[in-house]
Amino acid sequence: MDRTAARRRRRRRRRWRALAFAWGLRATAALAVFALAVGPALAHGGTLRGERQELAIPQWLFLLTGGGVVGASFLLASFVTDRAFVRSAHRVRRALAFPPLGILRRIGRAVGVVGLLAVIAVGLVGPTAPLRNLAVLVVWAGWWAGYVMTTYLVGNTWPAINPWRTVAEGLPSLERSLPARWGSWPAVGGLLALVWLEVVSPLADDPRLLAGVVLAYTAVTLGGAVAVGPDAWFDRVDPVARVFRWYGRVAPLRYRDGRLTLRAPGSGLTGAEDLVGRPGDVAFVVALLWVTTYDGLVGTPAWRDVAAPLVAAGVPPVVLYPLALVAGFVVFLGAYRLAAAHGRQYAESYLAGGTVARRFAPSLLAIAAGYHLAHYLGYFLSLLPVLGGALIAPLGPSSPVYLALPRWFGGLELAFVLLGHLLAIWVAHATAYDLFPGRMQAIRSQYPLTAVMIFYTMTSLLIVSQPAIAPPFLG
Repeated sequence: MDRTAARRRRRRRRRWRALAFAWGLRATAALAVFALAVGPALAHGGTLRGERQELAIPQWLFLLTGGGVVGASFLLASFVTDRAFVRSAHRVRRALAFPPLGILRRIGRAVGVVGLLAVIAVGLVGPTAPLRNLAVLVVWAGWWAGYVMTTYLVGNTWPAINPWRTVAEGLPSLERSLPARWGSWPAVGGLLALVWLEVVSPLADDPRLLAGVVLAYTAVTLGGAVAVGPDAWFDRVDPVARVFRWYGRVAPLRYRDGRLTLRAPGSGLTGAEDLVGRPGDVAFVVALLWVTTYDGLVGTPAWRDVAAPLVAAGVPPVVLYPLALVAGFVVFLGAYRLAAAHGRQYAESYLAGGTVARRFAPSLLAIAAGYHLAHYLGYFLSLLPVLGGALIAPLGPSSPVYLALPRWFGGLELAFVLLGHLLAIWVAHATAYDLFPGRMQAIRSQYPLTAVMIFYTMTSLLIVSQPAIAPPFLG
C-alpha cells in the first residue's frame, strides 16, 4: 500500500509539474510576445542596413521586458522541472540512416579548395565594386553569414570542407609541440584580431585587400600546421575551426564515430567536459559571444555618442577600437567568472571556481548563436540574389538586385536574441543538475549566472533595436 500511495503521489506531482510547466511556458511566451510587440522597430545589427523606426514604448521598458523573459524562463525551469524531466528531454536522440559519407567528404574538400582559390583569384582580378565581386559576396554573405548559420542550426560540416586543413594534411609536418600552458589562448587572440581587422579595415569594400588578407591567413595557417601538425593547429590555434566546432554543439545533428545522430538543440552543450577543458577555453567562449556583440555595437548611434567625445579629445581611432574590443572582452569575461565564483558560493559547493566556470561556459554558446542569427540573417537574405548572380557570372558586370525584407522581419531578429538566451538558460539548468547533487544546490548555483545572462540579453537587445550606421571615425 505504501508503494502504491507513493506512486500515486509521484504521478500527481508529475501532472502538477506538467500543468505548471505549460502555464509557465504560456506566461513566458506572453512576455516574449510583449517584448516583440512593444518594439516593432526593425532591429538592425551592425551589418543589417535599415531605417530606424521608433519604439512604441520607452526603450528602458523594452529592455527590461526582454530581461524579464530570461528571468521568467529561469524561474519556470527551476520550479517545474527535475532531473528526470531534464534527462528525458535530452534523451530524444536517434541514429539517422544516411549513405556513406566518404564520397560527400571528398566532394566537400574539393568544393572548399576550389572556393578558396576562387575567392583569391576573383578578389585580385575581378570587379572592384564590392557588391559585384564574387570574393566579397562569398566571404561575407555566403560564408560568414549564411554558412555559419548552418553550423548551429543544422550541424558542423566544416571539418569536411575546411580548405586549409585539406591542403595542410598533404604537407609534411615538423610535429613540434605547443606548450600545454598556452591552452587555447592563441585561438582567443586570433579571434579578437580577426574581428578587429574586420571592423577597422575596409575588408567588405575592397576585394583586393580581402584577397590579400585571405592569402596572408592561408600562409600563416599552413605554416602553423606544418610546424605543429594539423591536429594541434586546428584544435588549439585556428580560431575559425574552433568557432565552427563549438557552434556545431548547439546544432541538432552530429556526426561522430561513423554515425549521424539527431538530438535536442543545445543538448550537446551539457556534459561538455571535452569542449571546455583547457586553459583559455572559457575565455574563447566569452570571446565568441563578445565579438559578435562588438561587431554590432560599433555600427550603432550609441557607440558614436560614446566614441565621439573621445576622438574629439585626441584619442586616435586606431587606438580606440582595439582598446574597446579588449576592454569589452575583459568586462564580459570578468562578469562571467564572477558569476561562476558566486554561483559556487550560493551552492555551498566544494567544487573549484574554475570547474564551475568551465562546466557552465558552453551555455553561453547558445547566446552567441542566437545573436549571430539575429545579426546576420537579414543581411544574408537581402544579399542572396546578389550572391546568386555573382556565382552565375563571377566576372560579369551584373547589377546588384537586393531582396526587400518585410517590416515585421525586425521582430524575428529580436525573437532570435531571446530564443538564444532562453536556450542558454535551459542548458545552464541541465548542467547544474548534472554538476550538483542537491536540487536546491543546482537552482541556487544559477542565480548569479542568470543575472549575467540578463545583462547580456539587455545589451544585445539594446544593439539590435538601434539603426545600423557605418562604424564612425574610420575614414
